Amino acid sequence: MDTRELRNCFGRFATGVTVVTWAGEDKVKNGITVNSFTSVSLDPPLVLVSIDKKAKACAGLKNQSFVVNILASGQEAIAWQFAGKEQQGLEIEWEETFLGPKIKDTLATIECSPWKEYDGGDHVLYLGKIQDFSYTDGDALVFYQGKFSQTKEIDNYLKK
Repeated sequence: MDTRELRNCFGRFATGVTVVTWAGEDKVKNGITVNSFTSVSLDPPLVLVSIDKKAKACAGLKNQSFVVNILASGQEAIAWQFAGKEQQGLEIEWEETFLGPKIKDTLATIECSPWKEYDGGDHVLYLGKIQDFSYTDGDALVFYQGKFSQTKEIDNYLKK
């Protein structure tokens, strides 16, 4: 199977963009840009993030509490920064929580304690139990066909 073509096929599914953050040893702030994030369950409240086994973040997340930061439109530089492309001049504002660092001014945050992890081929599937969350209104940063874009409210096309 041509994995490049498979990746292109997956890219036809628009996703939101998140940065998963956690405090490492000595409270060092860590993060990775993740678009393979999904809700799993309301009872218990669970979310899933899928991390490539080759990423340093994969080992760093093991048994760690983490925060899923759902990025707002206009936060593309933050997405690139945590995807490994340093953004000159970018200053990230943080808030400390009981479970780890979260990025200020995101569209939503979901704070999780570790629940379970599963082997997912070349990825590890980390499930987190939601301990707290917050959100605000606004447009989201999205990823589609290898590019960042943003959501916009859809006008109701059923005009009366």
